[in-house]
Amino acid sequence: MLRKELNLFTYKDLLEFYPLRHVDKTKVDKIASLTYSTDYAQVAGILTDMELLGDKRSKRLVAHIKDDTGMVELVWFQGISWVQKILQVGQQYLVFGKLSFFQNKPQLAHPEIENYTADNATGKSHLEPIYPSTEKLKAKGINGRVFSKFTAEVFKKITEKDLPENLPDSIIKKFKFIKRYDAYKHIHFPASPAHYQHAVRRLKFEEFFFAQLSIQLIKISRQRFSKGSPFEKVGNLFNEFYKNYLPFSLTGAQQRVLKEIRKDTGSGHQMNRLLQGDVGSGKTMVALLSMLIAADNGFQSVLMAPTEILAQQHFNSIKELTKELPVKVELLTGSTKTRQKNELLQQCSDGSISILVGTHAIIEDKVVFKNLGFAVVDEQHKFGVAQRARLWKKNAIPPHILVMTATPIPRTLALTAYGDLDYSVIDELPPGRQPVTTVHRNETARPQVMDFVKEQVALGRQAYIIYPLIEESSKLDYENLMKGFEEVKSFFPEPKYWISMVHGKQTPEVKETNMQRFVSGDTQIMVSTTVIEVGVNVPNATVMVIESAEKFGLSQLHQLRGRVGRGADKSFCVLLTGQKLSNDARERLKIMVSTNDGFKIAEKDLEIRGPGEIEGTRQSGELNFKLASIVHDKAMLEAARTAVEEIISADPDLFAPENAPVKAYLAQRKAKTAWSKIA
Repeated sequence: MLRKELNLFTYKDLLEFYPLRHVDKTKVDKIASLTYSTDYAQVAGILTDMELLGDKRSKRLVAHIKDDTGMVELVWFQGISWVQKILQVGQQYLVFGKLSFFQNKPQLAHPEIENYTADNATGKSHLEPIYPSTEKLKAKGINGRVFSKFTAEVFKKITEKDLPENLPDSIIKKFKFIKRYDAYKHIHFPASPAHYQHAVRRLKFEEFFFAQLSIQLIKISRQRFSKGSPFEKVGNLFNEFYKNYLPFSLTGAQQRVLKEIRKDTGSGHQMNRLLQGDVGSGKTMVALLSMLIAADNGFQSVLMAPTEILAQQHFNSIKELTKELPVKVELLTGSTKTRQKNELLQQCSDGSISILVGTHAIIEDKVVFKNLGFAVVDEQHKFGVAQRARLWKKNAIPPHILVMTATPIPRTLALTAYGDLDYSVIDELPPGRQPVTTVHRNETARPQVMDFVKEQVALGRQAYIIYPLIEESSKLDYENLMKGFEEVKSFFPEPKYWISMVHGKQTPEVKETNMQRFVSGDTQIMVSTTVIEVGVNVPNATVMVIESAEKFGLSQLHQLRGRVGRGADKSFCVLLTGQKLSNDARERLKIMVSTNDGFKIAEKDLEIRGPGEIEGTRQSGELNFKLASIVHDKAMLEAARTAVEEIISADPDLFAPENAPVKAYLAQRKAKTAWSKIA
């Protein structure tokens, strides 16, 4: 049952089934002293009565314990027959549980209960662990106290030899860690709160240390064994473009990233680099310059984008920037006509295309390159792992891979989820970009907001009005959008104003047409769901109105805001909400109004939502820590990473005698050897 309910198979699993908390059971409470502020209570007294009440679904067992100061009610909704067998009216019991009040009277639901003897008359002699359980286990009488007994039995069977050290002695001394055996002992049965803290500190560090070590060993293996086409020179194409056609000076961050890519691509090993940069930070320019280096070395490049409109924009931008260079740039999407597609396939295979921009159509089997050396994946989290991997097979020697994301990833999450990739950050915006002014208004201010949009349109600008998607009901989403569209039309009547509408129920052709009307300026207002979250580039759009902004996550709000502020004109983002807001929603809106910094927003998003839900992160086992938190234990993560880097740089194969404990532990973990199974 432990296997099925809690995935516990071995003694080791049981030792790593850590308690939720510890309760001080060194004292027995007087019933009269229990108040609404009491969290857990331990009382002792006589069981005065026991009665079965209700029937079927409402059936419950109710009993009362009485001491010399008062009475507390005990109640069970499950495992009733088992409780009836073990309890006797008139006997003395020691009872422990979470306290609540029912009709102003103290009550303990599903309490832990045992005979009251001379041995436990003054409570327990240590902090007692409280373990998570399930209703099915509790119904069988397997509660926190039973888990405590299971774990205590394990410690009777094992010694320090069964839990040998797995960290180098130098690290144990440097951080003043307690022994590994003692850490496990004190996390379950601490003699004091200080002992418990020492145990947690040691075991959290271990989790971070071995996660980082696994990532670094993968990275070393890839760098050692993966071949890559060496880009031996920076040639005429790059230099000509850089000197004569670069539309603006590169920021220091862009120059730094280019140097990192240049070093990787010249090494003879395949590059696998994650390029992270906020909306509008100039990632595409870095990608283009890298592709020109590839062309200088006789290699073709591809840029793969998640949507046709984004691919089209990349193509238009790159085509315009390179029009004076002898570089053939082409576009391949699902909409490419058959005749043109066949021509493109021929030009890819004979090498006449230098840069191919497109959607996932690029990874179809019929697309064959003469010499693909560099592949860029934009908004990488929009593609599956298998889709990205197909790019590797487009050349005998896998191309260098640059994956780009405009979704800022907090450093702690990046170190953990993406630590096996080389990692670059563009943390500066190009000069001349004005920060977007963000304001929060509730729905009563809608007329004033629409008047402001009219003022911007009168100046020749364009505006987005975005409605949320609520996953529970696509029909309801559609109805809300259509209702919103009608309301927008009442504020902006035709023919004075022209409005585009885009949503998920439209065919790709209709969606594309409506998008293009807005991009070209034929319509002044775009009413849309979040389909325009990524990639749409309309420098003339200066207003973003987000309806029901409280229903969006921080990352999504930031991405939507990034659609404006892309030109030279001052831009604005208006967050429209209802009157009633949750604390979390209020916090998100406050952050959006206070900063444009995507990295600060990502850190806050991580704090609010936790690592498992952040869009674009890998669903990685490396994030499934039992004790450590990348949100709350940042300093420890950095310390563990530094310790790993020092070890790996000095001894990448872990041959040194002092690293023997680490190597032995990794081998044990890899073999999944464990102690005898739980009976």
